[in-house]
Amino acid sequence: MGGELVGQLRGPAAQQVREAIAGWRDPRAKALRQRRRAVRRARLWTATGLTTGTGAVVVETASAAPGIAVPALIGAAVVSGVAAVSTGVRAWRLHKQPLPEGPPPPIVLPGRGSQAREPMSRLAEAEDTLRELLTQLSAAALVPPDAVTEARSTGAEAASALRAVAARIQVVERAREHAPPVDRGHLTESIRALRGQLDQGMDGYGALVAASARALAASSVATPRHDLTDATDRLAALASALRELSLG
Repeated sequence: MGGELVGQLRGPAAQQVREAIAGWRDPRAKALRQRRRAVRRARLWTATGLTTGTGAVVVETASAAPGIAVPALIGAAVVSGVAAVSTGVRAWRLHKQPLPEGPPPPIVLPGRGSQAREPMSRLAEAEDTLRELLTQLSAAALVPPDAVTEARSTGAEAASALRAVAARIQVVERAREHAPPVDRGHLTESIRALRGQLDQGMDGYGALVAASARALAASSVATPRHDLTDATDRLAALASALRELSLG
């Protein structure tokens, strides 16, 4: 039902609904909600235990013949105390567990007429795929943690370098619109060269995604680690070259 409703929406409203749903499903947000619920329950049971315990003392002190009131209040206090300890331990354990990574910031793609739009659209999808692959690789312990960490860091650096190239393309495209006809051909060639760098970078990023997928699918450990490390090193070199070009 919710999916059908979102499908009927258009424009900013649909985007807001999608972001709200994504935020609710986000593992980090779920972990934070679990922490808050556990703390609230621990406080509630603690307050209940204190209230019933205090009530038992008051009744015992004020009444000459308290009857079953005091045992009932004492029993409720004991139950509340046990529940408070249990929920308190759960809250402590939840706070000791590391939080999952938060969702990436929303990606704003270049305009539809830009040469950078299609590569940046592919990059956004590739980033999501790589993030999921590395998360599963880490959980399954198929490759050493340092290999996963290095691949994740290199992927983020490469994505940043690719977006810098895409930004250069968009600036040159805007400049071409205002340039005299005699200069537009040269600017078009510059855009074509930058697009070539972007495509080369995307090939390297895709190689890291493919190596991560092979590592996740493989049954042995040695070969996936070698492939993943090799693809990470090659992408790191490519990202460094892209940054140098952007600064040059």
